[in-house]
Amino acid sequence: MPAKTEKKLADLFHDGLRDIYYAERKLLKALPKMARGAESPDLKAAFEKHRDETEGHVDRLQQVFEIFGKRAQGKNCPAIDGIVEEGEEILDEFKGSRALDAGLIAAAQAAEHYEITRYGTLKRWARELGMDDAARLLDQTLGEEAKTDEALSRLAETAANQKAA
Repeated sequence: MPAKTEKKLADLFHDGLRDIYYAERKLLKALPKMARGAESPDLKAAFEKHRDETEGHVDRLQQVFEIFGKRAQGKNCPAIDGIVEEGEEILDEFKGSRALDAGLIAAAQAAEHYEITRYGTLKRWARELGMDDAARLLDQTLGEEAKTDEALSRLAETAANQKAA
């Protein structure tokens, strides 16, 4: 039996890239559904804006794959699948409810927090691997994800949660 090759940080980085690439592409499909389901015009606009930003995230990830010398390919991500499924359940179970937008914000923030942790880790690993260009691209996306989370928090602090109460 051949000896098993030891996994290194580069393997972990590639695995993480594949994970977040899958997640971003999954969110590209989910965000329009969330925008259609949202009742607040501000929340609809936030979902539409983030969908456009997410296209840029996918483009940047493709550049990171290129820098890393690998083909851009996703890897099934049960975490984002669960988060998206939860958002779809909220859309179904709370449709027409005063709590719908509050639930959609919570689901969207779960996705944002997942992405923020992934991008932060990948940025650090890219630096450790000497890929400063990749780290800059990942940091740019990390900043956008953090701004989206802040915008969602502001929406939650305004009418969405008050309406739901």
